[in-house]
Amino acid sequence: MMSSCCHHYQFVDGNESIFTVDFNPIKYGPCALEELSFDVRSLEMSRVALFTDRKVLSLEPVEIAIRTLRKARIDFEVYDEVSIEPTDVSFQEAARFAAEGRFDGFVSIGGGSVIDTCKAANLYSTYPAEFLDYVNAPVGRGRKVPGALTPHIACPTTSGTGSECTGIAVFDYLEHRVKTGIASSRLKPAKAIIDPTVTASLPAAVVAASGFDVLCHALESYTAKPFTARDMPADGERPLSQGSNPYSDMGCREALRLTGQYLIRAFQDASDDEARHGMMLAATLAGIAFGNSGVHIPHGMSYSVAGLVRDYCPSGYPQGHPLVPHGISVVVNAPAAFRFTARTNSERHIEGARLLGADIGDIGADEVGEALGRHLENMMRSTDMPNGISGVGYRQEDIEHLVEGAFIQQRLLNNAPCEVSRDDLDSMYSQAIRYW
Repeated sequence: MMSSCCHHYQFVDGNESIFTVDFNPIKYGPCALEELSFDVRSLEMSRVALFTDRKVLSLEPVEIAIRTLRKARIDFEVYDEVSIEPTDVSFQEAARFAAEGRFDGFVSIGGGSVIDTCKAANLYSTYPAEFLDYVNAPVGRGRKVPGALTPHIACPTTSGTGSECTGIAVFDYLEHRVKTGIASSRLKPAKAIIDPTVTASLPAAVVAASGFDVLCHALESYTAKPFTARDMPADGERPLSQGSNPYSDMGCREALRLTGQYLIRAFQDASDDEARHGMMLAATLAGIAFGNSGVHIPHGMSYSVAGLVRDYCPSGYPQGHPLVPHGISVVVNAPAAFRFTARTNSERHIEGARLLGADIGDIGADEVGEALGRHLENMMRSTDMPNGISGVGYRQEDIEHLVEGAFIQQRLLNNAPCEVSRDDLDSMYSQAIRYW
């Protein structure tokens, strides 16, 4: 047994004793988008693919970007065919556009769907392959990205995804009706430009959904399997999701504190700049954190909740297109999932609850899960979130299919602080049918 040199972490002979920190440069602050052309030039881009979606195309952030690029006489083409929830088909269509355009740089302006689509288009146009080659196993073949990608500047317009700071691109695999993704540190954008003023026009429902994605990024990262619980790699190559670690912990704590302070306020009042900017900073911190530690059960469960959607159309999103927005698909599982994981390392769960603003006194380890779960439910009620998975259209008889869709997400489930079986997932989905 080795002595610990990091608070909260215990080192054991034969297990991992090293963690890595990998993140991209970030430019953060009001009006940062106005400097886009400078950043494009600094990365030696001369022909740019500007990725967005049709809704964001009509909004001010894209208008600013186009104006600055034109003023700097930078050659660019706009791709606005990004799907609200990307699929394997939409990823491949975007990749064809990128390959045909012969671009030497990418800019994405939008939410996680836009940024993830741009990542995939960059990958497949730089290193062409059969689509499933790079997709995470067991759905795909999990082939490693061969080398560096073309420079990509990511400019988020929602305060939640964190995609601008991660090497993950998520999509719906239509054939199996489940979400999966591509994960590689090489997918991380070359730079992120984060302008908190763009959140002023976000509908309240989008602020809430994306805000709960922030919350779960931070809380899952903070309660993930410790990096010291993994085996020491034989070749020195460490996984993208290496588990909780001292660096990620710092970002998680601050992201949780900011989310507890600002999420409900940002939802209630679009003119509350302090709250909306605070949530954008929380999203960035959580993105950096989980980009180095990974998430676990709530996100793993969310993939089948989103992938098997029937006719749910949330307010604040385009109607007539059934979808469960990512943040909603995650948070409807969260109270049940954290009640389950709180039995492992209860101290971290209670600290997370307190950072989120829960008024909790001294409680026993066996009470932590319930206390945290109740606080999450109160935050959900205060922001008009669906009441569990029944609120997005699922019934008890759907649980078997939800379990199978979640169980294949082993990259995520293996990052949980405890083992997760099919029976465990069945129990959590059953608890998540309705909370109040």
